[in-house]
Amino acid sequence: MIDASPLLPATSCVLVVDDDRAVRDAFRLTLEEEGYEVVLAEHGEAALARLREAKPSVILLDVRMPVMDGPTFAHVYHEMPGPHAPIVVITATSDSKDLASSMGAAECLSKPVDTDQILDLIARHAAAGQVV
Repeated sequence: MIDASPLLPATSCVLVVDDDRAVRDAFRLTLEEEGYEVVLAEHGEAALARLREAKPSVILLDVRMPVMDGPTFAHVYHEMPGPHAPIVVITATSDSKDLASSMGAAECLSKPVDTDQILDLIARHAAAGQVV
């Protein structure tokens, strides 16, 4: 695994939004091992609630979820006062690139996600302090 932690600001936080508990737990374990603070949400509505207490550097967002799906979350999130963390769409949806673009996402990855690829992507966005 990539040791990204020395490159990160002290407050690097990743918000993981996915309805699959196993996916959330896998991301949490991997990202915490790399030194990130991780906040989990099981759908978009829960993610919006978590944003009241956390200021993520990057948001990992699934597309298809109950209660509030990824596109709806992205729309509501971008309507909120900024700055906004870059959204990385992570999905098994076949039309993911077009969908991610329509959501204003900075990146799009297909499931299953390569661990080194996601760690590199998160490290780049978190270290750059990118906001949209």
